[in-house]
Amino acid sequence: MIVTQTPLKDCFVIDPPVFSDDRGYFSIVHDKHAFAKAFPQQTPFILQNESFSTYGVLRGLHLQKGDAAQAKLVRCVQGRILDVAVDYRPDSPTYLKHFTIELSGDNHKQLLVPRGFLHGFSVLSKTAIVNYQVDNTYQPENEFGIRHDDPTLNIDWQIPHLDIQLSEKDEQLGFIKF
Repeated sequence: MIVTQTPLKDCFVIDPPVFSDDRGYFSIVHDKHAFAKAFPQQTPFILQNESFSTYGVLRGLHLQKGDAAQAKLVRCVQGRILDVAVDYRPDSPTYLKHFTIELSGDNHKQLLVPRGFLHGFSVLSKTAIVNYQVDNTYQPENEFGIRHDDPTLNIDWQIPHLDIQLSEKDEQLGFIKF
C-alpha cells in the first residue's frame, strides 16, 4: 500500500496493491494490519457502506459532529467519481481548504477522510458504485452539512451545474457562516 499525504492535514490518498495480468486483476482493498501500521492513531473501521448513483448525482457535503464524528476510507468500485474532502476543523492549519481526487474502478485509489472533515462526491460516469468504510455509527441527530455550491469553498465538481442531481436533504443545506 502506498500512502500519499494530500495538501490537507491528516487526509491521505491510498494506492492499494493491485496485481494485473491478461485475466484481469487482484487487489488487496484493505489490510487491517498494514493500515494500522500506517495509521496507528486511526480508530478501526466498523461499518462498510455502498452507494449506487447515476451521472450528475452529487452527494454531500456531510459530516457527523461531536462524539458521532466519522473517519471514512472511500473508494469507487465501478465508474468514476470526483471525491471531495473539506477540512472543517477550526483549529486546523488547513481549515476550509478542500482536496479533490478522481476515484475510479480503474485507478483503485482510495481517500482517507479524517474525522472533522466534510465529504462529498459527484458522479462523472454513467453510473458509479462507491464503497466507504467508517469508524463510527451513523447518528442522524448529529449530522451536519454545507451546500455543495458554497462560495467560500468554490469547489469545481467537474459536472455542469444543470446536470447536478441533489437529494431533497442536500438542497436544504446552508452556507458557511462566519
